[in-house]
Amino acid sequence: MKAFLSLILIFVGFPAFSQNQPSKEIQIKLALLAAPEDQRSEATVYGYQNGDIVLLKQGSNETICLGDDPSREGLSVSSYHKSAQPFMARGWQLRKEGKDAKEIFDIREAEAKAGKLPLPDQGSLLNALVADDKDVNWTTGEAQNTYTRSVIYIPWATAESTGLPLKPAGPGLPWIMDPGTHRAHIMINPPRN
Repeated sequence: MKAFLSLILIFVGFPAFSQNQPSKEIQIKLALLAAPEDQRSEATVYGYQNGDIVLLKQGSNETICLGDDPSREGLSVSSYHKSAQPFMARGWQLRKEGKDAKEIFDIREAEAKAGKLPLPDQGSLLNALVADDKDVNWTTGEAQNTYTRSVIYIPWATAESTGLPLKPAGPGLPWIMDPGTHRAHIMINPPRN
């Protein structure tokens, strides 16, 4: 359940915890853990500064990473295809305006339907890596016992159009979440070791 909630928080975020904000270098190091290894060195990285999401490192490939929000307990970082950046940035903006999860969803849904909000490319990937606070060294940027789940964006797709079930048919099997909406995506939650 925590892994599922962490993914929701990536989209909208809810401050509930406060830890010291790691240095820029540590934020970058931890954020890059979510990216495929062959894409890390050239990835763009966003992180946190005084509660705001800011650009920490401009990259040159298609991968963008988002660092850990220090207002939440534990580690939660993500990487995603650059086509998702307008969608992500709009969510950050709405969250900063004080909108809740439902308001953010509804606003982005309306904007996407009106053609005002570009959506992630069909089939683009988002990886979310999490770890418990006790498993993260916030000084060195090392993390152990991490867990990564993946999302593949398929905006507007449905269970009927894809053949995907509405819940996992078994451990680690894909399923569709938010079918028929701007945020429709394939969820892949590998079993934990």
